[in-house]
Amino acid sequence: MNSEGIKAILLDLDNTLIDTAGAGGVAIQKVTELLKTTFGHEHTIAICDRFKHKLHHETFDPAGGRTIDEVRISHWEESIQEVMGGSTSSNPTLASECYYQWKNTRLELLTITPPVLTLLKQLRTSHKLLLLTNGETQTQREKVVGLGCQGLFDAVVVGGEHAEEKPARSIFTHCFGKLGVQAHDCVMVGDSLDTDIVGGFNAGVRATVWINNGGVRPPEGSVHPDYTIPSVLDLPDVLAKLK
Repeated sequence: MNSEGIKAILLDLDNTLIDTAGAGGVAIQKVTELLKTTFGHEHTIAICDRFKHKLHHETFDPAGGRTIDEVRISHWEESIQEVMGGSTSSNPTLASECYYQWKNTRLELLTITPPVLTLLKQLRTSHKLLLLTNGETQTQREKVVGLGCQGLFDAVVVGGEHAEEKPARSIFTHCFGKLGVQAHDCVMVGDSLDTDIVGGFNAGVRATVWINNGGVRPPEGSVHPDYTIPSVLDLPDVLAKLK
């Protein structure tokens, strides 16, 4: 499966190799069941929606004196307060219970499916593989440990451990150095146009591959990936075209 000139493949993690969105949806449903024992249906849905909004817009400063767990427990505390106002639960640990129900359920559900596992092992026989994931260090490292996937890659790079994350050129340069390759030796594969594809393009990789598992139309004016596939399982077809 070796492609002429392609020595290395940089792979995103969330929603590229694993279904983080799907696991997150089930985790929210579990919290919904927990909250319904205290609040009504509409309030419960509103609280969960608030949490998802806070999570989506989250900024985390490791120098801020709080762990990511503490920050996300606060998301739940604030969501409950904002929806319920003064009519809050008498359970002082409810926000913490919500958070760990959500976190643990998501981690338990995250898995590299057998077909993807087989693909990675096959690719590793002819290419260097590097896992390049944005996100806070603890959160992403817990995923890697839970998945047991460290050994599938020549290197694992977590954005939260560096001064800049994708799409910054610096983190790609760091990845090339770890693998001992040049940008034109590499393919970048991921589901985010804004981080994976823009980052790969700016870093000068040989090709960018967008995982468009939802079949969505790219926003007007967005970057154009070199290749678009519905699943990482279709990556061999792209590599064959790069020969």
